[in-house]
Amino acid sequence: MKGVILAAGVSSRLRPLTDLVPKCLLELGDRTILGMTLENLIANGIGDIVIVTGYREDQIRSFVRTAFPALDVEFVRNDRFETTNNSYSLWLTERAVGGEGVVLLDSDIVFDRRIIGLLTGAGHENCLAMTRGKTLGDEEIKIQVAPGGEIRRIGKDVPPRDAAGESIGIEMMSGEFLGGLYRILERMITREHNVNQFYEAGFQQAIVEGAVMSAVDVGELQCIEIDTAEDLHAARSVSALLHGVSRP
Repeated sequence: MKGVILAAGVSSRLRPLTDLVPKCLLELGDRTILGMTLENLIANGIGDIVIVTGYREDQIRSFVRTAFPALDVEFVRNDRFETTNNSYSLWLTERAVGGEGVVLLDSDIVFDRRIIGLLTGAGHENCLAMTRGKTLGDEEIKIQVAPGGEIRRIGKDVPPRDAAGESIGIEMMSGEFLGGLYRILERMITREHNVNQFYEAGFQQAIVEGAVMSAVDVGELQCIEIDTAEDLHAARSVSALLHGVSRP
């Protein structure tokens, strides 16, 4: 199984903090967001990594070479990072993934590494991490689930009243599921010229076409997505809480 990290975006909502550094290299104490993500993958036995870069990619490459010199990392460049969304970045990973299963992560999440273990140990071929309890609005990627946990709908357009929770941007997918997803993304991108979708739109279409994906509740395990300066401030508290707590 490979780890795939999407780290191409400009992160304009965090400017000026991201004027000179990509969001994934912002520091939380003595660590970067990307450094914590890589540590979490390694701690779960995933050492074969694909990272999609774009904005300030040289800094990301330099950081990984310096901080993780022995790690097996393949970089994939999204040349259109300024005008595309993460579905396009994911589509670009097909050759690098090579038909294997993956753990897919957005590069702006600070999370307890045990969440990856929840997914890999949940007994599902395809699943994603979900949080409950937060008041949901229009911006969250919301999930509607069947009684057994299978996802019925996923996306920002799911009415909050119908949502079981929010996707946090960590998924596990089999090679078979991912192969179908790549075909869907190719159709969306090359035929429909839709390069600004979130990859969850591909998940939704795969579900419509008969694929099965389940939601796994992370319970009390800490996680936070960083989009704004307020999120970054909160993430520093989460990082401090996790430091040493979730180490094996």
